[in-house]
Amino acid sequence: MSMTKPISNHNTAMLQKLIYLTCLLLCTSSSMIAQDSDPVLPALIPVPKIMEPTGNPFMIVEGTPIILPNELEGTPIHSTLNELMYTTTWLDGDFIFYEGTNPTFVTDSAIVVVLHNLESLQNDYDHVHLRHKEGYRILVTPKQLKLEATTEHGLFNAIMTLRQLLPTEVEKEDPSRISNNMIWTVPGMYIADHPRFQYRGLHLDVGRHFMPVSFIKHYIDLMAMHKMNRFHWHLTEDQGWRIEIKAYPKLTEIAAFREETLIRRYGSEIYDNRPYGGYYTQEEIKKVVAYAAEKYITIVPEIEMPGHTSAVLAAYPEYGCQNKKYKVQTTWGVFDDIFCPSEKTFGFLEDVLDEVMALFPGEYIHIGGDEAPKKQWEESELAQKVIQREKLKDEHELQSYFITRIEQYLNSKGRQIIGWDEILEGGLAPRATVMSWRGERGGIEAAKMGHDVIMTPGNTNYFDHYQGNMMHEPLAICCFTSVEDVYDYEPVPAALSEEEAKYVLGAQGNVWTEYIRTPQKVEYMAYPRATALSEVLWSDPIQKDWYSFWARLQHHFKRLDHRGVNYAPHYEGQLNPHE
Repeated sequence: MSMTKPISNHNTAMLQKLIYLTCLLLCTSSSMIAQDSDPVLPALIPVPKIMEPTGNPFMIVEGTPIILPNELEGTPIHSTLNELMYTTTWLDGDFIFYEGTNPTFVTDSAIVVVLHNLESLQNDYDHVHLRHKEGYRILVTPKQLKLEATTEHGLFNAIMTLRQLLPTEVEKEDPSRISNNMIWTVPGMYIADHPRFQYRGLHLDVGRHFMPVSFIKHYIDLMAMHKMNRFHWHLTEDQGWRIEIKAYPKLTEIAAFREETLIRRYGSEIYDNRPYGGYYTQEEIKKVVAYAAEKYITIVPEIEMPGHTSAVLAAYPEYGCQNKKYKVQTTWGVFDDIFCPSEKTFGFLEDVLDEVMALFPGEYIHIGGDEAPKKQWEESELAQKVIQREKLKDEHELQSYFITRIEQYLNSKGRQIIGWDEILEGGLAPRATVMSWRGERGGIEAAKMGHDVIMTPGNTNYFDHYQGNMMHEPLAICCFTSVEDVYDYEPVPAALSEEEAKYVLGAQGNVWTEYIRTPQKVEYMAYPRATALSEVLWSDPIQKDWYSFWARLQHHFKRLDHRGVNYAPHYEGQLNPHE
């Protein structure tokens, strides 16, 4: 099977030009791409909707004033700009605060931040971008660098773009690592922008392999850099429970630890004979949630049910359907263990979800719902009685009943559920959002039923797949998904009508960690595939151009280098590395 698309003859001239441009990029830290006689444009990812040169650059120097609305004092916008000034000048920012929606004074060579009222945008030029809650505008002239939005989130996105307009060394963040003769220029530019999709996510499984809090924050930083806004934190698995629940201490005393871990490929039956585990305290989770909020990223926690519950049942076997000794699993795969649909089980899950909701303020709670074998329900007298009592057809409808019970409870608390596309089986809970992972079919079915959908098909959005020749790559679960495969992905299935397509909220990339033990390997598997997905989810389809993206990616690699990211280098200087 061919791993990449061949270059057609009509693209040969473009390729030659891009090779030339890449040579220019690799020789400079500037954020600009010189394009012969074409306008000089920044190498931004994701590419903005409007980007036009305005002339000479703006210079950030020691003492450059930042004019900020009073209401933004002490907000993440204030602190993010201050961090930027510290990186570029080794000093805190010189802030001047003003009342109202527009400053009545402007000094020369100032950074001006404007937080508009929606009502004032009736006849405003390019107001469509500012009307979006994540939209923004940037205007750069020699005398002023102006950032505009109607929300703090929009201004944060503007700052993320501003960072990419600056030389790549801004990503070093520590000014002591930056050359003394660095000149911080921002190219003269007008940018107006807003995202295509409202849900732009990245997932991380910490159940199979635990990741430290410091890395979770770093992961969030990289998401913010790429204007992603949802972090799907997969916290529970057969191989480990990773969140402290004070009402049930054995979840962290027993369920968070396994005796050993499978090594090499699934089925090897070779184990490392080393106890493994870990969990996040509630205080640690609060700090991570607060940190993400400062980056305008919402965390979606996942608590698996009714399957993927071996670890829970090892700690609290009374919530299972069988009288047996359960264990925290030491290998991968799908296990028969499942919550029994008893009232005491629902009471347990409601208690757990109460503590989860207290930690995570976002609208969504992911409840899993995937890969739940029905064998133990088929053999359970209690489960069969529930089927009869509720007049259910079979065990699939029992799963729908189970999910609907949980949905009703979460809805009563003002929350919504997300579940993997298996929750369609047996009937979809009334207000559930479906995360479509087994291809597009589940997403299409849910959207046609009028349910919100998040697309994450395995063939393009699973970043635990190989991304090069598997003989020369670190061990991965299977398959092959290249950066170009991710970039070519279209989240709205062709089978949906224009009206049905409105239910597609967006998409996300998934990082499952059966074969990913360290933060460094998470980075290797996620980037630059997550970089490609960020542009798919932010920019309009008409803007997608693989050759342009590849050229900009060469520059983006420098930014990732400065941040110390262990990204996969296959596309570094190579347009078709897999031919």
